[in-house]
Amino acid sequence: LTMETATQEKAESAIPVTTLSPPESNTTFLGGTTWCVALSGVSQIDLQNALDWTCGLGMADCSPIQEGGACFDPDTLVSHASYAFNNYYQQNENSEIACNFGGTAVLTRRDPSHGKCSYAAPGSAAKSPAPSLLEGRRANFIWLKFAGIFLLLYLRR
Repeated sequence: LTMETATQEKAESAIPVTTLSPPESNTTFLGGTTWCVALSGVSQIDLQNALDWTCGLGMADCSPIQEGGACFDPDTLVSHASYAFNNYYQQNENSEIACNFGGTAVLTRRDPSHGKCSYAAPGSAAKSPAPSLLEGRRANFIWLKFAGIFLLLYLRR
């Protein structure tokens, strides 16, 4: 009876136990920085809707992708969406949900900056010079951000 118990205990200790880590709010890869960019090959309509939301209710700084801005060229939807998505992602502390946009975005470890166009990296996203004035406004729009994400997911159906 004791030999059976010892054999059973030995067998149980040899069985690997799989544990899952909880999702982390900051998705910066180990030893590197991440940027959020538009996923190539997605529907142009979905990408345009996500870009419109990001520059509107998402309150990303989209002035560099306006005509004459440092990131206007190349003048493509993917390029403009990538800049806006990354700006939003960095302003929202690299949160996983801040780089989804209805499935139109993806994280990358390659800096997408080019020429005069510099993409924000963690900690470098421009913050408002008067946060106390916009803090309440931003807090009031949090629910709108989530509503926009859900709307994008709904429209994607």
